[in-house]
Amino acid sequence: MEKTIPVVGLAGYAGSGKTTFMEKLITELKRRGYRVGVIKHTHHQVEFDQPGKDTWRHARAGAEVVALATPGGVSLVRKFASAPGPEEVIAMIGGVDLIIVEGFKTGRWPKLKICRQEVKERPDIPVEELLAVVSDAYPDEDVPHFGLDDAMGVADLIERVLLKTGL
Repeated sequence: MEKTIPVVGLAGYAGSGKTTFMEKLITELKRRGYRVGVIKHTHHQVEFDQPGKDTWRHARAGAEVVALATPGGVSLVRKFASAPGPEEVIAMIGGVDLIIVEGFKTGRWPKLKICRQEVKERPDIPVEELLAVVSDAYPDEDVPHFGLDDAMGVADLIERVLLKTGL
């Protein structure tokens, strides 16, 4: 039986420091020897390939899936009739110990709420899904709290709750 890959979400509004914190967290988890997968969700249409390149031409001709294999890695573009949900994207990722999701706020996985004092909006995360708050202000929720520079502390929590127990 294949082990389910643990998933943790980062939720926060633009300018809250999600990407900066995520870089620190990935670096710390990699330093500890974990293989990390990342999903970045956006509501904007993004061009995955450069116009005129062969793979772009293949996709424009109607290929449902285009893979670009290079000595340094593989890039895969798959077309969907409608936006895929988080579970569909998570199912495409393998060979990692943890998946970090940025942008899908509605999945039922544990989440880190990322907040900064300068950003007044706060994501509304159900307390049963809230793993911790990462912020430069004291949180209202009764969950673990970490500073915006404490990737090591968050990695400790993720390791203890998600990676060591296999949840």
